[in-house]
Amino acid sequence: MSELNEQALAKYRNSFLREVEERVDEGEWVKMCMQCGVCAGSCPFGPHWEHSPQKIFMMIRAGKREEVLASDSMWMCTSCYNCVVRCPRKLPITTIMHGLATYAHRLGLAPKNQPTRDFSVIFWENFTRNGRANEIRLMLRLWFKDGIGAGIRKALAMKDVGLGMLRAKRMSPLEIFGGHGVKDVKGFQAMIRKAQEIEDRKRGFSK
Repeated sequence: MSELNEQALAKYRNSFLREVEERVDEGEWVKMCMQCGVCAGSCPFGPHWEHSPQKIFMMIRAGKREEVLASDSMWMCTSCYNCVVRCPRKLPITTIMHGLATYAHRLGLAPKNQPTRDFSVIFWENFTRNGRANEIRLMLRLWFKDGIGAGIRKALAMKDVGLGMLRAKRMSPLEIFGGHGVKDVKGFQAMIRKAQEIEDRKRGFSK
């Protein structure tokens, strides 16, 4: 590579792009985006995104760190993989978007009171407690996160869904007292901690 090309590449690869490459899952693929817009046009939530994946990648390459990490767009991804299937360069767009969301959350820069982010965080805490989701506790946390009044209104609005789950035996009232978990809860939690330690070392969150 010529010296001129090396200088151009160094200028192009700003500090935030390098940060994404090093600390976000599959982040090294961001620089391969050719801005065709197929991902934006393929996403079922396309009209509702503040920034499409195409724009997010462009903003990363422009060094707009705060704007990217504070965006709620990464939390809108439903993992339908339409963007991945149709991307001309086969970029792992879904993985990158989830990786950016996780990274923003770890840094404390993710948007507050964003519904899909709130659900993700609450679900993860619920699931990792016993290795299985506790539907009643999950719903109560979601409904009452904005206060008692909001929780009661939401519970009344969703009562038919809850009764349907009870009748279908998809939920038990006893779950409010803890519910059931995997056979080796301590082993499961140790596995989660170890996986987190490995990820922390890999992404530079710990020595």
